[in-house]
Amino acid sequence: MSEAPFLTKWFEIMDSDTPSRILDLIDDDFTFSILFSTDGRATDFAGGREAMEGYLAQREKGTLTHHPLAVSSTGQAEFYLGEVRRAGAVVANYVAAGQVGSSGRLERLIIGRSPGVRFAGGADV
Repeated sequence: MSEAPFLTKWFEIMDSDTPSRILDLIDDDFTFSILFSTDGRATDFAGGREAMEGYLAQREKGTLTHHPLAVSSTGQAEFYLGEVRRAGAVVANYVAAGQVGSSGRLERLIIGRSPGVRFAGGADV
């Protein structure tokens, strides 16, 4: 099994009591898109640092956890397939891809999350 050390750290911080610490991990020219689907409706959170601050402000803190099913990396790119759980129950699957820059910080991030497709898993990698 490959590793995705940066995205693994990212999701661990997102699951913590202080998810805003991820802002320390993003590069100056960071851009992202998180396509977030619930109840048949999707919202695209996209932009740079300011948009990420807005995403963090509206996000449920401390109720959802991210669990890896398959991870990989090649060069500066990392890939992550996981599931989101609430109180241990799976509520959605997600895929993420990130590009880590020469600064060691995240430059690009794209995440898609949906309860509509479930991948077999349940055991963390």
